[in-house]
Amino acid sequence: MNFENRLRMRYLFPVFLLLSLLCSSQRQKSVDFIKADANITPSFSDKMVKGRATYEFDLVSRMDSIFLDAANMTFERVELNGRKIKYSNSNQRIGIKAPRKLGNHQLSLSYTAKPKQTVYFIDVHDEADQSENVASNSFSPPYSHQVWTQGQGKYTSHWLPSIDDMNDKIEFDFTITADKGYTVISNGRLTDKTMDNGSGKWHFDMNHPMSSYLAAFVIGNFDKKVIQSSSGVPIELYYAPGDSLKMEPTYRYTQELFDFLEEEIGIPYPWQNYKQVPVQDFLYAGMENTSCTVFSNQYVIDSIAFVDKNYVNVNAHELAHQWFGNMVTEVSGKHHWLHEGFATYYAYLAEKEVFGEDHFYWKLYQTAKTLHNLSENEGGEALTDPNANSLTFYEKGAWALAMLREEIGEVAFKKGIKAYLEKYAFRNVTIANFLAEMEKVSGLDLTDYREKWLESEEFPWQEVKAHLKKANKPLKLFFEIKNTVTDTTIMDEQKLALLWENEIPEEFKRQFIFIYGNRIPDSNLSEIIANTPLRIRQAVALTVPKVPKELQSDFESMLTDQSYLTQETVLFKLWDAFPKNRAAYLDQLDGVVGLPNKNVRLLWLTLALLSQDYEPERQKSFYDELNGYTASHFNFEVRQLAFQYLHQIRALNDVSLRNLVQACNHHIWQFKKSSRKLIRKINALQDGKNQLLALREKLSEKERKTLKNVLSP
Repeated sequence: MNFENRLRMRYLFPVFLLLSLLCSSQRQKSVDFIKADANITPSFSDKMVKGRATYEFDLVSRMDSIFLDAANMTFERVELNGRKIKYSNSNQRIGIKAPRKLGNHQLSLSYTAKPKQTVYFIDVHDEADQSENVASNSFSPPYSHQVWTQGQGKYTSHWLPSIDDMNDKIEFDFTITADKGYTVISNGRLTDKTMDNGSGKWHFDMNHPMSSYLAAFVIGNFDKKVIQSSSGVPIELYYAPGDSLKMEPTYRYTQELFDFLEEEIGIPYPWQNYKQVPVQDFLYAGMENTSCTVFSNQYVIDSIAFVDKNYVNVNAHELAHQWFGNMVTEVSGKHHWLHEGFATYYAYLAEKEVFGEDHFYWKLYQTAKTLHNLSENEGGEALTDPNANSLTFYEKGAWALAMLREEIGEVAFKKGIKAYLEKYAFRNVTIANFLAEMEKVSGLDLTDYREKWLESEEFPWQEVKAHLKKANKPLKLFFEIKNTVTDTTIMDEQKLALLWENEIPEEFKRQFIFIYGNRIPDSNLSEIIANTPLRIRQAVALTVPKVPKELQSDFESMLTDQSYLTQETVLFKLWDAFPKNRAAYLDQLDGVVGLPNKNVRLLWLTLALLSQDYEPERQKSFYDELNGYTASHFNFEVRQLAFQYLHQIRALNDVSLRNLVQACNHHIWQFKKSSRKLIRKINALQDGKNQLLALREKLSEKERKTLKNVLSP
């Protein structure tokens, strides 16, 4: 090649790479990335990640270029087989010219990432002394830091040059550097931990490949308890030091769930160990990163909260994903049922193991009713629709498996599941792959099943109802009663007698009260409150719109029920119905925090501020505490509830209002949406508009821009 051609190719090379990135998905089939060894150093102060990733890959056939997904990264050095090379960076992908020699190669990349998503740097309220703070009305809470990732679908490339396509499976090993005062958790087995000059390096090893979206790490202040499954798998249960007393109720039944799923699925747990880590302001209930589930710390609960909100279903769901999604992974979103429908169904089976059959079937009934209503209103979706909503993939998906089990029989179903997982272990699959295995073991043609349950938008309500009536006698009775009760029916003694029968499950009685509570005489409600278990009493508390004088003492007896939802409901209804007794009701629940969203405490503070002459010497501390819960180091659910109460009683001060402006950019979209909506409501009131105008001068330039954008037409 002459000099002119060499010069022309020198300047064309980056352009060629950029063009090749746009059409390289097919060419990438010629390269197989096998293993990644990554060194990661997050910086909380800069909200950045520095790293060096070394990939081992096989070049299977000739190709022009090789790429990795890399969002908003700068590269200090890129090496191929130990030699520095040129590269092209589109801010979404990095590309290199493919080596000429086929076979094994090594690609190393030193980089800095500025993640706009996927890596979250969070201030976390330290709950260690929360009980003392609340009891003394002292409000100067300490907080620490967390860093965690959420690569849902295809976003790990925001902190690690990787392949977003879930069809590429790689064995990832990580070395993560963090302040030595913190704990680091990641995929795989911790092989080594070294400390040097205030920082630590944590080395993690994986022994099987996985899709990149399942790579994860968490850095924070954690303690842990290690238990073992019956098969010997180590299970690491993490918790914040201040939550040591909540560890047991949070992780209750974990070993039972693990043992059940291994036996039910028929395939041993496929990874070296299993970890569960609660983090603040997580985007979802949980995420099944390979061997390392990350979940919302709003599931970190005490034993009283367990009645109203517990981690059991999420625990089982994310664990089931270790097989369905992590070991065997969908080819594309069209096959998403193979992840979420399976994890939902097996979580329900696991709950059935610990809570019983009635719990299982009533849960299925509730989801079926929702799906039926959606279908009747032309909102039904096919399970093969890649754009279907979560309700379809999760709940209709679970029903599709329940009915498949019914159609081919339990023995064939379990045999088919095992054959499917064994055949496609650590590979990618389609729905057709799964159905082929089920047809093979059952000897049945599943074409009709596929059309009805996977491809149709309709939900087969009549078939589902027949299945429920056949499978569960109390549900059969429930359907029969519904057919005989009209809108004006007053419950007769014969039907009310069902509430006292021991054979009738609790969930039946709860649903009975929720649906027909307004047709039950007060004298009977009083008897129900006095003589039934906690959750049935709770149904009465939730159902009665306003407490009549005849039920006052009955409702007062529920103030100390071991349920924070009951306490919250009863406190408000008694406070509202009997003004003369407000001080006594407030005294009774002073110091109770409640669920992780502090439901009882936030309501208590609001009612205390609204109650004339209630402890006037403490009013300022009540006001400061309620406003204080809007700060960014509290979980977004706490903040959202505090904002709502403060707005209702027109008590937002400049600090909490500024916190509300900041919340308008929060990474939780629901919280961001509600915060923006509340800002607009405040601005619609003249005094609120005046307060926002006065606040502008105290805001930073970024905050003023946020406020302007929120209020723009």
